[in-house]
Amino acid sequence: MPIATTNPATGQVLKTYDPMSDEQVDAAIERAHLAFRQLHDTTYAQRAQWLNAAADLLDAERDATARLMTTEMGKTYAAAKAEVTKCATACRFYAANAEKMLADEPADAGAVKATRAFVRYQPIGPVLAVMPWNFPLWQVMRFAAPALMAGNTGLLKHASNVPQTALYLEDVFRRAGFPEGAFGTLLVGSDAVERILADPRVRAATLTGSEAAGRSIAQIAGRELKKTVLELGGSDPFVVMPSADLDKAAEVATTARCQNNGQSCIAAKRFIVHTDVFDAFAEKFAARMSALRVGDPMDENTDVGPLASERGRDEIHDQVSDAVDNGATVLCGGEKPDGDGWFYPPTVVTDLKPEMRMWSEEVFGPVAGLYRANSYSEAIEIANGTSFGLGSNAWTTDPAEQERFATDLDAGNVFINGMTTSYPELPFGGVKNSGYGRELSAVGMREFCNTKTVWIGEGEAVAGAGAHSE
Repeated sequence: MPIATTNPATGQVLKTYDPMSDEQVDAAIERAHLAFRQLHDTTYAQRAQWLNAAADLLDAERDATARLMTTEMGKTYAAAKAEVTKCATACRFYAANAEKMLADEPADAGAVKATRAFVRYQPIGPVLAVMPWNFPLWQVMRFAAPALMAGNTGLLKHASNVPQTALYLEDVFRRAGFPEGAFGTLLVGSDAVERILADPRVRAATLTGSEAAGRSIAQIAGRELKKTVLELGGSDPFVVMPSADLDKAAEVATTARCQNNGQSCIAAKRFIVHTDVFDAFAEKFAARMSALRVGDPMDENTDVGPLASERGRDEIHDQVSDAVDNGATVLCGGEKPDGDGWFYPPTVVTDLKPEMRMWSEEVFGPVAGLYRANSYSEAIEIANGTSFGLGSNAWTTDPAEQERFATDLDAGNVFINGMTTSYPELPFGGVKNSGYGRELSAVGMREFCNTKTVWIGEGEAVAGAGAHSE
C-alpha cells in the first residue's frame, strides 16, 4: 500500500510520501535509543510538564487536527474533534497520576528474611508501536502517553493511509519539549517491521490491528525474546434481556454499531436479543439505523461518513451479500450506493446461520447482525461462540443477571447498560483471538516496565542461602 492521504469521501489522492530508507530508519532508532537514556534520568515532574504541554497543543489545535483526521480516514468531523479532546485528557491523566502508579510497592520484608523488600517499576527502552487508521490519534496516544511518562521512548509505524496524522503526533511531542527522538514516526511499509523489531535497540512492541498482523508481530517478537501487547479484532456481543429499557438499548445500540462509521474494534457487532423482546427491539433498532444520515463527514448533520477504503467497503458488502444469498433477511440498508466516495448505509441483518460469513467474521462497517436467543444460557452461548473476546455489552435491570453477565461473558471488557468504550482509568484489552496484554490504567502503564524485585538484607549473608536460589 502506498503511503498516502486519500480522501475517502471523494477517492482523491491528496498527498503521497516516499518510504524512509533503511538508513533513515536506523537513524530514527538511534535517536530513540539516545533519547531513552536522557528520558530515563528525568523526573516525573519534568515528564509531566512536557506531557501537559502536549495536551495544551492538542486542545489549541483541535479543529485543524480533526479536519486532518476526517480527510485521511473519513470519520465525522464531530467524532474527530472528540478524539482530539480525549487524547488531551489522557495526557493530563497520566501526567497527574504516573508517579503514583509507578511508585515502589513495599513487600513483607519479614516474610522473605529481608530488612527491606519492594517492587520497583522502571522503563525498558524504545518501544515499537504498530497502529491502525481507525482512531489514528487515540490509539497511538493511549500507548504514547503512559509510555513516555514511564520513561520509555516510542517509534510509531502508523497505517499507510494516515501519514499526516502520524507526522503530526511526532511534531506535537517535539514541540511539547520532549527530547529529540523521544517519539518518532517511521514512514515505512509493513515489510520493514521485522527488521525494526529485530534491532537490539528496540525492546518491545505494541500492535493494534488484525489477527494476521498480531500473529506476525508475536512471531518476530517471540524469536527475539521481546515483550508484546496485542489488541486485535473484535466481534462484540450486545445482549438484550427482557428487563432491559428497550428504547435506551436501541438508542445506544445504534451508536455502538455506527460509531466511527462502524469501524471500531469495540463497536457492538452481534446483537443477541431474548425472544420475548426480539420483535420489539428489532423494530426500534432498524428504525434508528434507517434514520441515520450518511454523507459528507465534514457536514455537522452527517451521522455516518464513508468507509476508510474502497476495499473495506467492498468487503462488508460481500459479507452482507453472502448472508442474503444463504437465507438472511435485511431489515434496512444492504445496498452499495453509486457515486464518489466509499459510503455504505447502516444495515441490519437477521436470520443469520453458522454457515454465513457474518456469523463468525468481524464486520468492520455499519452493519449489525441480529440474533434471537430463547434463554440466558443461549444468549451466553451465542455471545461466547466466536474466536474473539475484546468487548461486550449486556442490557438488563436484573441485579442477578448483571452479576452473571460480568462473570460469564468471555471478553476483556464487560459493559452493562452502557456502551463499550475506553477510559484512561480502566485497563483495556482482549482475550482469545482479540489479543493479550492491556493498555491504559496502571496495568497498561506497567506492561512496558521492568517489574524489578528489590531485596535488601543486612551486611551478612542470610543463613541457608547460596546453594540454590530462584
